[in-house]
Amino acid sequence: MIIVAVYPITTHNIHDTNTNHVFDCTICLPTMAALTTTTASVLYHRSVVNLNFKHQSSLTSSRYRRISCMAATATKVIPSIIVGGGRVGQALEEMGSGEDLLVKRGEPVPVDFPGPILVCTRNDDLDAVLQSTPQSRWSDLVFFQNGMLEPWFQSKGLGDADQVLAYFAVSKLGEPPVDGITDANPEGLTAAYGKWASVVATRLNAGGLSCKVLEKEPFQKQMLEKLIWISAFMLVGARHPGATVGDVERDFRFEVISLIGELASAAAAEKGIVFEVGIEERLLAYARAVSHFPTAVKEFKWRNGWFYSLSEKAIAQGKEDPCPLHTKWLKELNIVQ
Repeated sequence: MIIVAVYPITTHNIHDTNTNHVFDCTICLPTMAALTTTTASVLYHRSVVNLNFKHQSSLTSSRYRRISCMAATATKVIPSIIVGGGRVGQALEEMGSGEDLLVKRGEPVPVDFPGPILVCTRNDDLDAVLQSTPQSRWSDLVFFQNGMLEPWFQSKGLGDADQVLAYFAVSKLGEPPVDGITDANPEGLTAAYGKWASVVATRLNAGGLSCKVLEKEPFQKQMLEKLIWISAFMLVGARHPGATVGDVERDFRFEVISLIGELASAAAAEKGIVFEVGIEERLLAYARAVSHFPTAVKEFKWRNGWFYSLSEKAIAQGKEDPCPLHTKWLKELNIVQ
């Protein structure tokens, strides 16, 4: 990336705290006043990182000249079709270069627009999205939805569909997204999987968000962890009307940790995986990062419903319920009978 300006110049060492690298760089500053600390965001290895540097003295030179700083080579954001004009869809469009095509709910997806198709609708609208998309383009669909989508993928013959675990929040329409960085995962939690994963990561990086590109197994583990998080925190919060995610993490920690352990054991047994050590700490840390979120059991089919289906299957086979606490609390709230 080349920065060009005609302001007075000064020289700094820039320390990238993510990689521990130090860059010698000439920086232009649009003021003659002494500065103490300035923060610059630059693209570095396709990621947006914060580089903190200090201006050691006031600018005394009146020289003006063309200067440059080589930090990284910017990567073009590939134009995409974005399905859904809500908070996430509009935020993704803002990260693009102005060449994206925004398709609202119910509108047909064109067959001749190249690139990925970023699906940002509610889960219950996915059937309609698929019907509006030419079958020849199904392999280009990238799903941003929360929850367990695998049974739906299988029922539609989508196989290993591209997915994004979006650990960022857009508080209201038109506002910039806030990255879900936590004290347990300062590198960020958002992850992408599939043939368009690196393209999606580049777009998110351009918008100042982190995004990892993962292979199938590590992505599946992270997907299940997020499913456990939203199922556990929403259910415990629903047991305590008015509780936010932060209230659950702080005041009902024993309940949510117990439920996380139960759901994690059931998911690991069903999928034949082993979660990395510290799942409870990671999910509690994410709760602290989004502590203001309200709690409610929503989109049951896509979230808690998957765990309840494991309970129903086990009981039908004469086995013990793998999620007895989960089942008990669902019944207490009359979510299931």
